[in-house]
Amino acid sequence: MSKVRLSPSRISDFNNCPQLYKYRAIDQLPEKISVDAERGTLVHSILHDLFDSPALERTLHKTLEILPDIWEKQLAEKPELRTLISDEKEWSDRVASLLSTYFLLEEPETFEATSREIHVEMDLRDDVYLHGYVDRLDVAPTGEVRIVDYKTGKAPKPGWEEKALFQLRIYALIYWRTQGVMPKLLQLLYLGDGKVLKNTPTEADLIGAEKSLMVIADQILLALTTDEWKPKPSRLCDWCSFKEICPAFTT
Repeated sequence: MSKVRLSPSRISDFNNCPQLYKYRAIDQLPEKISVDAERGTLVHSILHDLFDSPALERTLHKTLEILPDIWEKQLAEKPELRTLISDEKEWSDRVASLLSTYFLLEEPETFEATSREIHVEMDLRDDVYLHGYVDRLDVAPTGEVRIVDYKTGKAPKPGWEEKALFQLRIYALIYWRTQGVMPKLLQLLYLGDGKVLKNTPTEADLIGAEKSLMVIADQILLALTTDEWKPKPSRLCDWCSFKEICPAFTT
Protein backbone atom coordinates (compact mmCIF):
# COMPACT_ATOMS: atom_id res chain seq x y z
CA MET A 1 0.00 0.00 0.00
CA SER A 2 1.72 3.20 -1.19
CA LYS A 3 -0.58 5.56 0.66
CA VAL A 4 -2.92 5.11 3.61
CA ARG A 5 -6.52 5.94 2.70
CA LEU A 6 -8.45 7.39 5.62
CA SER A 7 -12.18 8.00 5.78
CA PRO A 8 -14.50 8.42 8.76
CA SER A 9 -15.76 4.85 8.42
CA ARG A 10 -12.28 3.31 8.15
CA ILE A 11 -11.05 5.44 11.06
CA SER A 12 -13.97 4.18 13.13
CA ASP A 13 -13.11 0.61 12.13
CA PHE A 14 -9.50 1.00 13.24
CA ASN A 15 -10.40 2.68 16.51
CA ASN A 16 -13.00 0.03 17.30
CA CYS A 17 -10.84 -2.90 16.25
CA PRO A 18 -7.62 -2.91 14.17
CA GLN A 19 -8.40 -6.47 13.08
CA LEU A 20 -11.72 -5.29 11.63
CA TYR A 21 -9.87 -2.54 9.76
CA LYS A 22 -7.54 -5.15 8.26
CA TYR A 23 -10.41 -7.35 7.10
CA ARG A 24 -12.18 -4.41 5.47
CA ALA A 25 -9.46 -2.07 4.22
CA ILE A 26 -6.53 -4.41 3.58
CA ASP A 27 -8.06 -7.81 2.83
CA GLN A 28 -11.32 -6.35 1.47
CA LEU A 29 -13.25 -9.44 2.50
CA PRO A 30 -16.93 -9.70 1.53
CA GLU A 31 -19.48 -9.07 4.28
CA LYS A 32 -23.00 -10.08 5.10
CA ILE A 33 -25.68 -7.59 4.16
CA SER A 34 -26.80 -5.49 7.12
CA VAL A 35 -30.52 -4.77 7.14
CA ASP A 36 -29.96 -1.71 9.32
CA ALA A 37 -27.31 -0.37 6.93
CA GLU A 38 -29.59 -0.96 3.94
CA ARG A 39 -32.40 0.90 5.69
CA GLY A 40 -30.01 3.78 6.21
CA THR A 41 -29.02 3.69 2.55
CA LEU A 42 -32.68 3.85 1.52
CA VAL A 43 -33.45 6.83 3.78
CA HIS A 44 -30.35 8.67 2.57
CA SER A 45 -31.27 8.04 -1.07
CA ILE A 46 -34.80 9.35 -0.55
CA LEU A 47 -33.63 12.51 1.22
CA HIS A 48 -31.06 13.02 -1.53
CA ASP A 49 -33.69 12.80 -4.28
CA LEU A 50 -36.17 14.92 -2.35
CA PHE A 51 -34.13 18.03 -3.17
CA ASP A 52 -34.55 17.35 -6.89
CA SER A 53 -38.15 18.47 -6.45
CA PRO A 54 -39.23 22.13 -6.53
CA ALA A 55 -39.14 23.73 -3.09
CA LEU A 56 -42.89 23.70 -2.49
CA GLU A 57 -43.08 19.98 -3.34
CA ARG A 58 -40.58 18.96 -0.68
CA THR A 59 -43.21 17.57 1.63
CA LEU A 60 -43.63 14.38 3.62
CA HIS A 61 -46.33 13.33 1.17
CA LYS A 62 -43.93 13.74 -1.77
CA THR A 63 -41.22 11.88 0.13
CA LEU A 64 -43.45 8.89 0.78
CA GLU A 65 -44.47 8.91 -2.88
CA ILE A 66 -40.90 8.42 -4.08
CA LEU A 67 -40.11 5.76 -1.46
CA PRO A 68 -41.39 2.72 -3.47
CA ASP A 69 -39.44 3.60 -6.64
CA ILE A 70 -36.17 4.14 -4.81
CA TRP A 71 -36.68 0.94 -2.84
CA GLU A 72 -37.24 -1.01 -6.07
CA LYS A 73 -33.97 0.38 -7.46
CA GLN A 74 -32.18 -0.74 -4.32
CA LEU A 75 -33.70 -4.21 -4.64
CA ALA A 76 -32.62 -4.39 -8.28
CA GLU A 77 -29.03 -3.73 -7.18
CA LYS A 78 -29.22 -6.20 -4.27
CA PRO A 79 -31.97 -8.75 -4.99
CA GLU A 80 -30.88 -10.83 -1.97
CA LEU A 81 -32.52 -8.15 0.18
CA ARG A 82 -35.91 -9.64 -0.68
CA THR A 83 -35.12 -12.72 1.36
CA LEU A 84 -33.90 -10.67 4.32
CA ILE A 85 -36.99 -8.47 4.59
CA SER A 86 -39.59 -10.81 6.03
CA ASP A 87 -42.32 -8.18 6.46
CA GLU A 88 -42.42 -5.62 3.63
CA LYS A 89 -45.07 -3.49 5.32
CA GLU A 90 -43.17 -3.34 8.60
CA TRP A 91 -40.04 -2.37 6.67
CA SER A 92 -41.82 0.41 4.76
CA ASP A 93 -43.55 1.67 7.91
CA ARG A 94 -40.21 1.94 9.70
CA VAL A 95 -38.66 3.87 6.81
CA ALA A 96 -41.73 6.14 6.64
CA SER A 97 -41.42 6.81 10.37
CA LEU A 98 -37.78 7.88 9.98
CA LEU A 99 -38.70 10.16 7.10
CA SER A 100 -41.55 11.64 9.10
CA THR A 101 -39.13 12.47 11.89
CA TYR A 102 -36.91 14.28 9.40
CA PHE A 103 -39.70 16.76 8.70
CA LEU A 104 -39.90 17.56 12.40
CA LEU A 105 -36.24 18.61 12.29
CA GLU A 106 -36.01 20.58 9.05
CA GLU A 107 -38.20 22.42 6.57
CA PRO A 108 -36.62 21.45 3.23
CA GLU A 109 -38.97 23.73 1.30
CA THR A 110 -37.29 26.78 2.87
CA PHE A 111 -33.73 26.27 1.57
CA GLU A 112 -31.66 24.80 -1.25
CA ALA A 113 -29.14 22.03 -0.72
CA THR A 114 -25.99 23.24 -2.44
CA SER A 115 -24.39 19.80 -2.64
CA ARG A 116 -25.59 16.31 -1.82
CA GLU A 117 -23.43 13.20 -1.41
CA ILE A 118 -20.42 15.33 -2.24
CA HIS A 119 -17.02 13.64 -2.23
CA VAL A 120 -14.41 15.67 -0.35
CA GLU A 121 -10.73 14.76 -0.38
CA MET A 122 -7.22 15.94 0.27
CA ASP A 123 -3.73 14.65 1.02
CA LEU A 124 -3.24 14.94 4.75
CA ARG A 125 0.46 14.45 4.01
CA ASP A 126 2.44 12.62 1.33
CA ASP A 127 1.60 9.16 2.68
CA VAL A 128 -1.97 9.80 3.88
CA TYR A 129 -5.03 10.41 1.68
CA LEU A 130 -8.13 11.68 3.50
CA HIS A 131 -11.61 11.57 2.01
CA GLY A 132 -15.31 11.09 2.68
CA TYR A 133 -18.84 11.63 1.43
CA VAL A 134 -20.86 14.47 2.92
CA ASP A 135 -24.61 13.86 3.02
CA ARG A 136 -25.38 17.52 2.46
CA LEU A 137 -23.47 20.75 2.27
CA ASP A 138 -25.45 24.00 2.32
CA VAL A 139 -23.97 27.36 1.37
CA ALA A 140 -26.06 30.36 2.40
CA PRO A 141 -26.40 33.40 0.10
CA THR A 142 -24.16 35.21 2.57
CA GLY A 143 -21.47 32.53 2.25
CA GLU A 144 -21.83 30.59 5.51
CA VAL A 145 -21.34 26.84 5.11
CA ARG A 146 -23.33 24.16 6.92
CA ILE A 147 -22.36 20.48 6.86
CA VAL A 148 -25.25 18.10 7.54
CA ASP A 149 -25.24 14.35 8.14
CA TYR A 150 -28.32 12.13 8.49
CA LYS A 151 -28.30 9.31 11.02
CA THR A 152 -31.08 6.73 11.17
CA GLY A 153 -30.12 5.68 14.69
CA LYS A 154 -30.45 7.48 17.99
CA ALA A 155 -28.36 10.36 19.30
CA PRO A 156 -25.31 9.49 21.42
CA LYS A 157 -25.61 9.41 25.16
CA PRO A 158 -24.25 12.38 27.15
CA GLY A 159 -20.48 12.34 27.08
CA TRP A 160 -20.23 10.70 23.65
CA GLU A 161 -21.02 13.76 21.55
CA GLU A 162 -17.39 14.50 20.72
CA LYS A 163 -16.90 11.06 19.20
CA ALA A 164 -19.99 11.58 17.05
CA LEU A 165 -18.82 15.01 15.91
CA PHE A 166 -15.39 13.76 14.87
CA GLN A 167 -16.77 12.56 11.52
CA LEU A 168 -18.10 15.99 10.64
CA ARG A 169 -14.92 17.67 11.84
CA ILE A 170 -13.05 15.56 9.30
CA TYR A 171 -15.33 16.89 6.55
CA ALA A 172 -14.96 20.42 7.90
CA LEU A 173 -11.17 20.07 7.97
CA ILE A 174 -11.07 18.97 4.34
CA TYR A 175 -13.37 21.80 3.28
CA TRP A 176 -11.36 24.36 5.23
CA ARG A 177 -8.02 23.18 3.87
CA THR A 178 -9.19 22.86 0.25
CA GLN A 179 -11.63 25.79 -0.03
CA GLY A 180 -10.17 28.17 2.52
CA VAL A 181 -13.53 28.57 4.24
CA MET A 182 -14.27 27.54 7.82
CA PRO A 183 -17.72 25.85 7.97
CA LYS A 184 -20.09 27.78 10.22
CA LEU A 185 -22.15 24.84 11.49
CA LEU A 186 -21.89 21.06 11.80
CA GLN A 187 -25.20 19.30 12.21
CA LEU A 188 -26.11 15.68 12.90
CA LEU A 189 -29.78 14.81 12.44
CA TYR A 190 -30.78 11.67 14.37
CA LEU A 191 -33.95 10.34 12.81
CA GLY A 192 -34.14 7.47 15.30
CA ASP A 193 -35.19 9.76 18.14
CA GLY A 194 -35.62 13.19 16.56
CA LYS A 195 -32.61 14.80 18.20
CA VAL A 196 -30.12 17.20 16.63
CA LEU A 197 -26.48 17.59 17.55
CA LYS A 198 -25.03 20.94 16.48
CA ASN A 199 -21.53 22.33 16.71
CA THR A 200 -19.77 25.49 15.60
CA PRO A 201 -16.23 24.39 14.72
CA THR A 202 -13.24 26.53 15.60
CA GLU A 203 -9.79 26.57 14.07
CA ALA A 204 -8.50 24.87 17.21
CA ASP A 205 -11.11 22.10 16.82
CA LEU A 206 -10.05 21.33 13.26
CA ILE A 207 -6.34 21.51 13.98
CA GLY A 208 -6.95 19.14 16.89
CA ALA A 209 -8.81 16.76 14.58
CA GLU A 210 -5.95 16.97 12.10
CA LYS A 211 -3.43 16.01 14.78
CA SER A 212 -5.62 13.08 15.85
CA LEU A 213 -5.77 11.89 12.25
CA MET A 214 -1.97 12.00 12.02
CA VAL A 215 -1.72 9.79 15.11
CA ILE A 216 -4.21 7.29 13.69
CA ALA A 217 -2.39 7.26 10.35
CA ASP A 218 0.91 6.52 12.10
CA GLN A 219 -0.72 3.68 14.03
CA ILE A 220 -2.04 2.17 10.80
CA LEU A 221 1.33 2.55 9.07
CA LEU A 222 3.01 0.80 12.02
CA ALA A 223 0.47 -2.03 11.84
CA LEU A 224 1.17 -2.36 8.12
CA THR A 225 4.89 -2.57 8.77
CA THR A 226 4.64 -5.11 11.59
CA ASP A 227 1.53 -6.88 10.28
CA GLU A 228 0.10 -6.74 13.79
CA TRP A 229 -3.63 -6.07 13.95
CA LYS A 230 -4.81 -6.54 17.51
CA PRO A 231 -8.50 -7.40 17.82
CA LYS A 232 -10.55 -5.53 20.42
CA PRO A 233 -13.39 -7.81 21.55
CA SER A 234 -16.55 -5.92 22.51
CA ARG A 235 -20.32 -6.09 22.18
CA LEU A 236 -19.87 -5.01 18.56
CA CYS A 237 -18.42 -8.43 17.80
CA ASP A 238 -21.91 -9.94 17.77
CA TRP A 239 -22.68 -7.92 14.63
CA CYS A 240 -19.32 -8.47 12.94
CA SER A 241 -19.23 -10.46 9.69
CA PHE A 242 -15.76 -11.75 10.53
CA LYS A 243 -16.31 -13.13 14.03
CA GLU A 244 -15.91 -16.72 12.85
CA ILE A 245 -12.40 -16.09 11.52
CA CYS A 246 -11.24 -13.50 14.07
CA PRO A 247 -8.26 -14.67 16.16
CA ALA A 248 -10.01 -13.31 19.28
CA PHE A 249 -12.53 -16.15 18.93
CA THR A 250 -10.60 -18.84 17.07
CA THR A 251 -7.51 -19.17 19.28
